[in-house]
Amino acid sequence: MKMDNSEKENEEHFFEPLFERAQNYLETTLDLYKLKAIEQISGVFSTFIIRAVILMVLILFVLMLSIGMAIWLGEIFGKMYYGFMCIAGFYAIVSLIFYFLLQKKAKESIQNSIISQMLNL
Repeated sequence: MKMDNSEKENEEHFFEPLFERAQNYLETTLDLYKLKAIEQISGVFSTFIIRAVILMVLILFVLMLSIGMAIWLGEIFGKMYYGFMCIAGFYAIVSLIFYFLLQKKAKESIQNSIISQMLNL
């Protein structure tokens, strides 16, 4: 069975809107995925920035507290550098405890936090 020209034209006119709709759907879907990715990335970075600011303030607090404690201990022990050595020794012990006992848990906690932010759970 042979098609005449009018049937071919009707068939072409039938498929043209279908292809246009499919193309529009694909473009819209890609745009949606791009926007979702941008939202996820911006959420992760904003959380990172907020936590970094809080961490910096906390570090400044601990630094000032440490200096104050070192000066106070230095006055008690009679030599200023004794106080600073005591505080340095305290931080060395805390660092060793963290390294040997808590490092793996802290790493897992940070990884889980990042993954949950990326997956928006």
